[in-house]
Amino acid sequence: MMELKVKQLILFFFAALLLLGCASNGTDEAPELPNEEPDDSEEVSLAPELDEDDSIDNDAEDEEIDSAANLEEEFEMNYEVNQVTWTVEPINEEVTEQVVLLTIDDAPDKHALEMAQVLADLDAPAIFFVNGHFLQTEDQRQVLKQIFDLGFMIGNHTYSHPNLNELTEEEQRKEIVELNNLVEDIIGERPKFFRAPFGVNTDSSNQIVEEENMVKMNWTQGHDWEAEYQDKDALVNATLSAPELRNGANLLMHDRTWTYEALPEIVEGLREQGYKIINPKQIQTLAN
Repeated sequence: MMELKVKQLILFFFAALLLLGCASNGTDEAPELPNEEPDDSEEVSLAPELDEDDSIDNDAEDEEIDSAANLEEEFEMNYEVNQVTWTVEPINEEVTEQVVLLTIDDAPDKHALEMAQVLADLDAPAIFFVNGHFLQTEDQRQVLKQIFDLGFMIGNHTYSHPNLNELTEEEQRKEIVELNNLVEDIIGERPKFFRAPFGVNTDSSNQIVEEENMVKMNWTQGHDWEAEYQDKDALVNATLSAPELRNGANLLMHDRTWTYEALPEIVEGLREQGYKIINPKQIQTLAN
């Protein structure tokens, strides 16, 4: 009986040792989970890494800067208006003298915006000389803004198109300065060129124009107000064959149906004769 108890104790002892060993070698420790919080010590970037071949090319940016510089060069003021002959003449011997200037008076009456769009499509710059009585409504003012936004210069042709020689000095000042104020309100800048109705300038208007830093401008040839040229074909022929068509010619046209219709052929014909349509932004002004 005693031996049986001793054997049972020995078996119990070995069983306890076996269980203790299994516990010490177990895998009950919780598994380590990946850290989902970003490490503050590392910079997080959403931009893809660039290989050396994919590095940012600064040439495009430099090209844009060069283009802007060239644009400024393009509009250097290399010409002036001769105050006797009204032609446009070079003040820089490096530029061509075979140029013509396009001008549109009495705008924006009926077709000014359409004329501006035609000229813009033809890359043919011009000055639009405006009257205040065509800028009385919001729609008319928006038309002027659109013409300006197409890149055209806006000139002063007086508020109500009077013969300045029939007005007092104060009335002349009102005609010129009030229109400048109105144009500035619409497009954000004052006109740099002035053309008197009927080409009639006075001592008073000359003084006012100078005070307003504008260049006075008449013209060297124009036909579209004469009855015999109020037809597209007749106007094209007269414009392109006129003896007054020469280097520096200052071409007067108006916001008229037949002139609008004739514009493409006039521009094409001038270029075929070797004339460059000058950008008025190249003409020296008193404001610069």
